[in-house]
Amino acid sequence: MSISSINYSSSVLGSQIRNINQQLTDLSTQLSTGKLSQNYSGMGTNEGFAIAGRSHISNIAAYTDTMTNVNVNINLANTALQSLTTIRNTTQTGSASTAQDLNVNGQTVAQNTAAAQFGSMVGVLNTQSGNRYLFSGTAFNTQPVANAGDIINGTTTQAGFKTVMAERQAADLGANGMGRLVQTQPTPSSVKVSEDVAGSPFGLKIAAVSSTLTGATVTGPSGSPVSFSVDLNGVNPNNGDKLSVQFTLPDGSTEQIDLTASTAKPTPLGSFAIDASTPVNPTNTATNLNTALNTAITKLANTSLVAASAITAGNNFFNTTSSAIGTPVNNQAATPAPITGATALSGASPSDSISPGFVAGDSITVNGTTLTFVSSGATGNQLNVGDSIQTLMSKIDAITGTSKPSTVHGGSITINTDDAASLNVTSSNTGAMSSLGFSSTPVTATQPPLRVGSSPASSATTLVNGSANTVKWYTGNDGPGSPRSTAVARVDDSVTVQYGAQANEDAIRQQLQAIAVFGTFSTSPTSQYAGGQVAALSLRTTQALTKQPGQQRIEDIQTDLAMAQNTMKDAGTRQTQAKAQLQSIIDQAESASPDQVASEILSLQNALQASYQVTSNLSQLSLVKFL
Repeated sequence: MSISSINYSSSVLGSQIRNINQQLTDLSTQLSTGKLSQNYSGMGTNEGFAIAGRSHISNIAAYTDTMTNVNVNINLANTALQSLTTIRNTTQTGSASTAQDLNVNGQTVAQNTAAAQFGSMVGVLNTQSGNRYLFSGTAFNTQPVANAGDIINGTTTQAGFKTVMAERQAADLGANGMGRLVQTQPTPSSVKVSEDVAGSPFGLKIAAVSSTLTGATVTGPSGSPVSFSVDLNGVNPNNGDKLSVQFTLPDGSTEQIDLTASTAKPTPLGSFAIDASTPVNPTNTATNLNTALNTAITKLANTSLVAASAITAGNNFFNTTSSAIGTPVNNQAATPAPITGATALSGASPSDSISPGFVAGDSITVNGTTLTFVSSGATGNQLNVGDSIQTLMSKIDAITGTSKPSTVHGGSITINTDDAASLNVTSSNTGAMSSLGFSSTPVTATQPPLRVGSSPASSATTLVNGSANTVKWYTGNDGPGSPRSTAVARVDDSVTVQYGAQANEDAIRQQLQAIAVFGTFSTSPTSQYAGGQVAALSLRTTQALTKQPGQQRIEDIQTDLAMAQNTMKDAGTRQTQAKAQLQSIIDQAESASPDQVASEILSLQNALQASYQVTSNLSQLSLVKFL
């Protein structure tokens, strides 16, 4: 019988020792690395949670990077906006100053400062963050605002704002310097003042006339073009009697001329002399009234009108606001008169209504929204056939959202819109639309920038689209939608922030426009009207830079951006907490406890020592000892 030798490598004991050695090696690795294993297979059943947690942490890291970049852009934009606020305050303080001393260029110190501030503002609006322009909206690769010099002075092929303003001033003043008004004396005892052309957007518009002149007859304002007349009827007014005429200026402001009959010598400013000859000659009084009225209108035209014209030129050049102007039309009264806001949209002849008028079932569609005519009881987007033109215009304005209400003057309807590109008005009753002064449909607005329509400007009667030959000051994104939505970033799984901005936003554009007008306008230092022009312009500039309730302010944009930052801050706080929790899950799944590992190593070392002892004893076993 043969006895096999003990084969250590194939024995159970040897296998056990090798297993213990492997465990000791693994535990030593765990002790040195702090990890349960160097590969996923050794991590255990909880490794799935760790993998998911690591994925979430990676997402959080990406969100953190996004928020860091967005915060950089917002901080730069906010710095730029704060600079705009400083520029606004500086210009406003200067325009409100009473100092009106003119230099050789016909400007005040405050105007020179404003011209420099305009260049600074343009530079601020062209701020970049990396290769991104902050105030271009979605067109972030495009410089949003043209160079300041080009905007004001133009280029070799395109007119700048200075040219547009000069054209507008000539058109508003007219050839006779009286604001496009024509003054005559039809009879020796009367005076008549008329607008030169019905429906013209230029010059002074006669709004109202009132009189306490004893024995006088006042007619108007009425007719097309609008006019008024005063006939003394051969009777001298009493001392202190007054004639008041109110005018609407191109910028929408109103001014009033008050002329008082006076026996004082010399005749006080703002008065006209009552004839004191013997016998009394009222014709001389009418002549004095005519002269005083001419002087007052000329002064108004060359002071407040010039300033209002500059403001309006700024709006024509910088603003997207425009209008559709209908031709002057009359109502069907017994004595036909120009339509007004009170004129009914339908009615029997004779009455203050249009003909042909609208009937039940007719419709007017404004920018895709339909207004329907009903016999009575109109609600929502309905109109009664007997409603007034003013009611219709209010409905149209509500749909377009215009910031400047539509008007009726001299029988001509003007539909205003803040977005000329979108205005589109049609009707199922084209005859009634013609009665409103719109003989062709769709009714659309002239695209800005607006320029005086013909030469010489002093006799022009229309504004036309000047985009082909005029500098475009804003070249960024100008599509529909909120400027804030032009830049969107996801900062959490279900959270996005909007942080876009555009240089043509109302608050920014209106400030740029006001400063451009104030800094560009100049007058003749020797003109008798220079002081009045600058004073009127300064007042309007101060008002333009003082925001009214409901108007967007620079601070409103800053508030929007601050809200985006607060949203990111809250998201970051949540993500920090989530990251800590996820890391804890990963650590629990993958980390090895040093104390537990050390304990296990000690236990294995003891087992290994015992195994080695058994092996040693077995190695000493012989046949003799066995027997």
